[in-house]
Amino acid sequence: MNLQVYTFLKSQAEADKNKALASLHLLTNHPAGIGDHSTKDYWDNCNEAIRLLASADERLETLERYFTKPTETTSTEE
Repeated sequence: MNLQVYTFLKSQAEADKNKALASLHLLTNHPAGIGDHSTKDYWDNCNEAIRLLASADERLETLERYFTKPTETTSTEE
């Protein structure tokens, strides 16, 4: 896999993981900061964050399992 593609995929998964963790932190520790205060919205937001977290973890695990981090090497062979 191309280094740029690998880096993009890994960075996107890490960003999604951090976004989900931050959302869960806000939802569980600072619920007053949530725009909609209905119970349904709260549970929907919790479920959305945990799905994003699970997806991000799965993508990171897949990258590690199936692809080694490519190296940028220049070939001296022609």
